[in-house]
Amino acid sequence: MATKYVVVYGGKGALGSTCISAFKSINWWVGNIATSPIEAADANILVNKENSLEDQKTSVLEQLQSVLGKNKLDFVLCVAGGWTGGNVSSKNFAKNCELMWKQSVITSIVAVSISVQFLKCGGLLVLSGASAALEPTPGMVAYGMAKASVHHLTKSLSTSDSGLPSDCTAVAILPQILDTPMNRKWIPNADTSSWTPLNFISNLFIKWCNNEDRPQSGSLVKFTTKNNVTDITFH
Repeated sequence: MATKYVVVYGGKGALGSTCISAFKSINWWVGNIATSPIEAADANILVNKENSLEDQKTSVLEQLQSVLGKNKLDFVLCVAGGWTGGNVSSKNFAKNCELMWKQSVITSIVAVSISVQFLKCGGLLVLSGASAALEPTPGMVAYGMAKASVHHLTKSLSTSDSGLPSDCTAVAILPQILDTPMNRKWIPNADTSSWTPLNFISNLFIKWCNNEDRPQSGSLVKFTTKNNVTDITFH
């Protein structure tokens, strides 16, 4: 019987599905939060991305309550997101800002709401930022704005009066480029030795859940891969 519980927001994506497989392999109960179900999960919590933030949050919390019962979560992972380019003169600037808000910020807000209600004391919450958003992003302003918001949220969650359950750790991962099938498809001639492997990240999450080298709450954890070796720095 599984004794530990994780929900993965964005389990349909490459990193999300890798994490679901990793936690299933160590006999955790795994819930997937996405717009459509996946067979590998123990439960699928479905989201209508066209709904308002409040309605999305309410629906997710109600569905989670029905599948968890009295159980609490050890780990809340939000790897939902997306990317778009363009500077502020782009005709799609406002549209892109709204899209990035929905994909990165709204999902993070719902993940935090899940943590408030269901995360165990001493549990782990991981959100998805971006290393690019540590600096100005004039060529992808909407993306940088959204990810910078996630960074700010993560820092705020580390304070004692944030509202999270006691002794919880909230961190954000800051990848540069992940080694995903879609990236290999769309960037076929790239130097993939500088791309961060998905299983490196999923294995790192398992270590953190076992309190091995878990970062300090509020950490922005940047991944830098060179010659197939990934280094971690904290911001």
